[in-house]
Amino acid sequence: MDKRKTSLATRYFRLMKKIYDLKIPFLPKVMFHFMRIIFSCEIPFQSNIGEGTDFIHNGLGVVIHPEAKIGKYNKIMQNVTIGGRNGRGAPHIGDYCFIGVGACILGDITIGNNVMIGANAVVINDIPDNMVVVGIPGTIKKTTNESLIGKFKD
Repeated sequence: MDKRKTSLATRYFRLMKKIYDLKIPFLPKVMFHFMRIIFSCEIPFQSNIGEGTDFIHNGLGVVIHPEAKIGKYNKIMQNVTIGGRNGRGAPHIGDYCFIGVGACILGDITIGNNVMIGANAVVINDIPDNMVVVGIPGTIKKTTNESLIGKFKD
């Protein structure tokens, strides 16, 4: 695991995921409900979340679909929704992404690597690598010239 300081909610999710992977069925479910009460977030143990991904502000208000796939070294701010849309699957998010406060990523879509999603953006379409997305619905505003990799690994 990454040696940098991670939020308590992130560490709690990792522990819940390890117990789930050990095929202990009851404990992760209890821990999930405890997480909802203590951290006010819904990060299911079935989610596939890559190493180094961190939930800022202990994941306050974050809701993630159980089938969502989130890559490595992402920063997810508070009140973010990563969920399905009309029963059509869950999002796939690449590596080194930043998801701003209150953003909604909905449906069976793919978000590329090094993508920045602005605060309160509603993303319902695929986003290629190295883009900045803002607005409702989320539209590409510019291409990022600089990789986010160095900023998130420190």
